[in-house]
Amino acid sequence: MKPLRRAIQDESRGSLLITADPYISDAVGRLAGAAAARLTVVACGVDAAHQWSRAPLVLVGDDQVGEVLAIGLARRPGVVLVGATEEPSLWRRAIELGAEHVALLPSAAEWLSERLAEVVEGPARAGVLVAVIGGRGGAGASTLAAAIARVGLRRGLRTLLLDADPLGGGIDLLLGAETSPGLRWSGLLDARGRVAPDSLRQALPVATDLSFLAWDRGEPVELPALAVGAVLDSAIRGFDLIVADLPRTGGPVAAQVLARATRTVLITTADVRGAASAEQVLATLPACDVGLVVRGPAPGGISGELIAEALELPLVGYLRVEPGLAQAVERGDPPPRPRGPLAQICARVLDELGSVRAA
Repeated sequence: MKPLRRAIQDESRGSLLITADPYISDAVGRLAGAAAARLTVVACGVDAAHQWSRAPLVLVGDDQVGEVLAIGLARRPGVVLVGATEEPSLWRRAIELGAEHVALLPSAAEWLSERLAEVVEGPARAGVLVAVIGGRGGAGASTLAAAIARVGLRRGLRTLLLDADPLGGGIDLLLGAETSPGLRWSGLLDARGRVAPDSLRQALPVATDLSFLAWDRGEPVELPALAVGAVLDSAIRGFDLIVADLPRTGGPVAAQVLARATRTVLITTADVRGAASAEQVLATLPACDVGLVVRGPAPGGISGELIAEALELPLVGYLRVEPGLAQAVERGDPPPRPRGPLAQICARVLDELGSVRAA
């Protein structure tokens, strides 16, 4: 038999629904199941008396408001009145009950699902999403994205590296983790609505404590926009820092990432072609906060400041050539080195964000 204290603790983590209405009971039960939320259902207020003050969220069906008021349960925060029919008396009863909100089903189903999920996940938190895109092919966007993610991890941030480029060769190869078990994009085709952050974190592969989401080998899968959005929203709730490696050609994943990005980093090379190509890529991006990284030097190259001025972008930094970095990556040693130029640029990217903090 479960110890009494443990039973009370388990009970207090779940929401409480008081209703004898089968429609309300079934509808809320489905929402709780989809949100992986624990829900206790009792048919009358008397049966709920011992849980009334302990449950973090109490849902009272409109059929039981009178009984709850009659037994004199103390007013408390976190009470929602759930109804199926809008009647003038519903709002008066909500006031008498001290309810913080009235949820009319089915129209309020999405809001109620979010509220049930908050009980499981705790207060809403918003991670920072950094999108990295190459101004030209071979500029080093994937390497920079992986390096930013690993520097974030070194700062104690719960970090996700996300591969948004289906034709990029695989961010897992860059991490030396192509055989790591875990979920790839193909396993998320049917993701919809609210994906529990804990479930996503536990399902993703990990490389030296860094969670990542990559593509499968072979022909790229077609990802529905709804699935990509659900995964990204879950990641933002579940991680402190998300770094996405974007393709230069756009696509459904890139569009969803850019719509949610806190900062976009455009990296190009220190030459005329690099500047011209970066200008074309920049023209395809939606209105967003973009910073420029210039990698060089190149034969006959031009300064990072000049390219930044031409593109009308703030210059995050000029990334000097780091001898031996490419060879280290080929050996399966993910970037960056602790004190090299790449690590310094990554630190600057994170410092400029300012708001990213470990949970």
